[in-house]
Amino acid sequence: MKRITGKLFVLSVLTMIFSTLTGCQGMFGPTETKQRIMLFNGKDLTGWKLFIPDENIDVNKIWSVRNGVVHCVGKPNGYMRTVDTYKNYKLHLEWRWPGEPTNSGVLLHSSEGDKVWPRCIECQLRTGNAGDFVLINGTGITVDGKDRQDVNRQFVVITKKQQSSEKPAGQWNEYDIYCNEDNIRCLVNGVLQNVGTAATDTSGWICLQSEGSPIEFRNIYIELLK
Repeated sequence: MKRITGKLFVLSVLTMIFSTLTGCQGMFGPTETKQRIMLFNGKDLTGWKLFIPDENIDVNKIWSVRNGVVHCVGKPNGYMRTVDTYKNYKLHLEWRWPGEPTNSGVLLHSSEGDKVWPRCIECQLRTGNAGDFVLINGTGITVDGKDRQDVNRQFVVITKKQQSSEKPAGQWNEYDIYCNEDNIRCLVNGVLQNVGTAATDTSGWICLQSEGSPIEFRNIYIELLK
């Protein structure tokens, strides 16, 4: 009888864990995907607009493609952004610092025209801080039950959940970002670093920043969520 009771207890615990996990998936939206759209074809920057505020600077000296990798020199500040806008997707990209790691970012749901700091929700790439959310120019999101929108501040930083899961400079990192309706989740090298709900902005351009030192990107695509 005791042995049977113990087995029932273990089964009950496993059932509770499974229910919690499936409940979280229901709360934050699906993880299953359907159509894959390659944002970077591995050859050139077709489908991207390159933006630097100084029109006297040749953007082709800031971004280039070699051996299937996007190279960005990191200065001056600006970004490469998708020509098309997107919503309800899983974004996958890989990045690495070929030299000194500094700063960059993935700007989600960017809108209101091209400028160095567009209205958007950023998933941070600053070294040591990948996984932070940054609300830019009045966007909002709720994290841990708290609405973090502040329309009077240009930048609102929401710190990642775990210790840094980034790899050392020179090694490739993976970002997997789920944008489902008004929910956003970001994973750095498979580690869930941030979760937000009730995002004020749910569609727009996807931008990769030039903001510090040389950085490289590859394998950039989205998968539409089911």
